[in-house]
Amino acid sequence: MIIRLLLAGLMGGIIGLERESHGRPAGLRTHIIVSLGSCLIMLVSIYGFEDAGNRDPARLAAQVISGIGFLGAGTILREGATIIGLTTAASLWVVAGIGLAMGGGFYLGGVATTILAVCTLAFLDKIENKWPSTEGIIVEGIVEDKPGQLVSFCKVFSDHAFNIKNISVEINEEKSQALIILHLKGRPQLKEKILEELSALPGVIKVNWR
Repeated sequence: MIIRLLLAGLMGGIIGLERESHGRPAGLRTHIIVSLGSCLIMLVSIYGFEDAGNRDPARLAAQVISGIGFLGAGTILREGATIIGLTTAASLWVVAGIGLAMGGGFYLGGVATTILAVCTLAFLDKIENKWPSTEGIIVEGIVEDKPGQLVSFCKVFSDHAFNIKNISVEINEEKSQALIILHLKGRPQLKEKILEELSALPGVIKVNWR
């Protein structure tokens, strides 16, 4: 059990160091604690109820996957109206999975996932920025300040496989309007089609693509 906990902490720490080096809100300590906690829950699931009949070790461990979403949401919403930290939230979710793998004795899967995650975080961002089909795009939209407008606005881009790098929302209470600013990566040749779909959305007043 101690070996599994140590390995879980080590794997979480490796990913946490990469996030720490980029100044992310969830760094070394957070990733280690998440991985350790996930590992412990898996150990409790396996060894903590040995006397119970018809037990299912996966039931308690499964709650980690949904529960880690609350911590991830905290890193995403940390900057108020500007939504950042999506990658860090995802790394916390992966670290939780690594902790569960280590707690269950699935060492190969945990180590392999750690290596792949670090490579993805450290190197793919540079490749993504240089990829010719993913030019940087900024889209500004003025919409009515109503529930669900941001989701509908962003869904148009996700339906066309655009990567939303950053979202900012500014509310104009006097006019009951909201200014949505999206920083995107995607195919600029879809500009006309997307602008047509955005303009057809209820509550969209104006859209500017640059």
